[in-house]
Amino acid sequence: MHRTAKSLLLFTIIYNIAEGVVAVWAGIAAGSISLVAFGADSYLEVAVASLVYWRLAVKHGDDDSGEFEERIEKFIGWTFLVLAAAVVFQSVVGFSNRSGAEESVPGFVLAIVSVTLMPAIALWKLRLAAEMDIRSLAAEAKETLACSYLSVTLLIGLSFNALLGWWWLDPLTALLLVPWLIREGLEGVREDDDDDEEESVKLCSCRACLFGLRRCRSNCRLA
Repeated sequence: MHRTAKSLLLFTIIYNIAEGVVAVWAGIAAGSISLVAFGADSYLEVAVASLVYWRLAVKHGDDDSGEFEERIEKFIGWTFLVLAAAVVFQSVVGFSNRSGAEESVPGFVLAIVSVTLMPAIALWKLRLAAEMDIRSLAAEAKETLACSYLSVTLLIGLSFNALLGWWWLDPLTALLLVPWLIREGLEGVREDDDDDEEESVKLCSCRACLFGLRRCRSNCRLA
């Protein structure tokens, strides 16, 4: 399972590097702030996936792996908060300029590929994280899902802005993700404050736990 998890993380890293390059290039060519910001978000995911990959490849089985795991979780928590701030900033700019995701064929294709591919990768990583009880992998998978959601908002924005001129739909749908990003971020950065509660909380990938999207009590596995 560790080999599979590392392979998925490596794929995430390579894909997001390529996605970032294409998105930034397409965004500059089309004058699209949304596409450029989307590309920048990809490199945030690269940083997180790289750190978790290193944790699995180098730190697995080390005596200090538990402490290192906590540090990674806290770092990922901060990246969720950074992503939330970036989404809010991008949306405010979009509303103030009355501009959404500008029409771009490469951006449209990129969004379709991301929406088709990355949610499945994220759910696979969530299942592996639950089976191996590795919280940092679960947190990284949730960030992949967050980026997948942003791909959905980009696709919606590109489509409706091109067809109907609904420039406001892209920033509006992106803002819907912010509460979840903040919750996940605060949960990560406050990890040390909930040690007693954490002992009774497990990772799970059952349907009752939304396939790993939220943590739940260990008895949920019996549901």
